[in-house]
Amino acid sequence: MKNKKLFNDELLDLVDHDDRVIGQKLRSEVHAKKLINYRLVGGMVVNRKRELWIPRRTMHKQLLPGYLATSMGGHVAAGETYSIAFERELEEELYLKLAELSYKPLGLLTPHQHGINAFTMMYEILLDEVVTYNKNDFSEGFWLTPQQFFDRVKNGEKSGTILKRVIELFYC
Repeated sequence: MKNKKLFNDELLDLVDHDDRVIGQKLRSEVHAKKLINYRLVGGMVVNRKRELWIPRRTMHKQLLPGYLATSMGGHVAAGETYSIAFERELEEELYLKLAELSYKPLGLLTPHQHGINAFTMMYEILLDEVVTYNKNDFSEGFWLTPQQFFDRVKNGEKSGTILKRVIELFYC
């Protein structure tokens, strides 16, 4: 099934505790009802020095405006796989082609095990260059060590739960 859009709203798969599709709802409904049984995909850009490229979301974003975020990410559309969503979001947000990159899956994070808001498949992208990014998604970005990231959060920077959990689980 292709990504259906109704009134500029994408259709998302709803999943059970084991990440099996059990239904569908519009993205706006999923967020309005604060559901946690939908899918996201995310990626962390990491350089050879093991610094993470962490962007700041633009202030016009509906969710978490101005927050520090994973290097890239987004919703998995209904009928889409995690890997297809990863490839699509990577091109939309960072203008990168998956076939030209060195990357690996980090793992699936779940609301029940990891205290996050959705089933999220995370990937790591190895890249040493300065990241070119979609200015509609991000206003700026920083190469940070995990400690530098947590220092920023301690000093008042806002960050989403997924980014914090990813850094704790995979980079600390």
